[in-house]
Amino acid sequence: MGDDDVLIGAVLDDACLTLEELASACSVGPEWVIHQVEEGALVGRGHAMVDWRFTSRDLVRVRHIRAVERDFDAVPELAALVADLLDEVERLRARLRRAGLD
Repeated sequence: MGDDDVLIGAVLDDACLTLEELASACSVGPEWVIHQVEEGALVGRGHAMVDWRFTSRDLVRVRHIRAVERDFDAVPELAALVADLLDEVERLRARLRRAGLD
């Protein structure tokens, strides 16, 4: 599967993906995910790397980071910042919807 391939599916809030599953779902190598965790762009939940689990929110975040890196030839730190901003925009939109102001 290449960078341009698009996977369609439902995002499950309770989903826990392993390191390998997350990497495969995002068309990246496990080393790329490990680097993102080491840099603080992702959180690997678990004590050891083999125990790390990632949520569906992490899946969306990784896809955003990869898209920014690929589409804009961005350095990883910038791509993570853009992902942070996209997360914040989504949180603010959700607050507006809850307040009936969308």
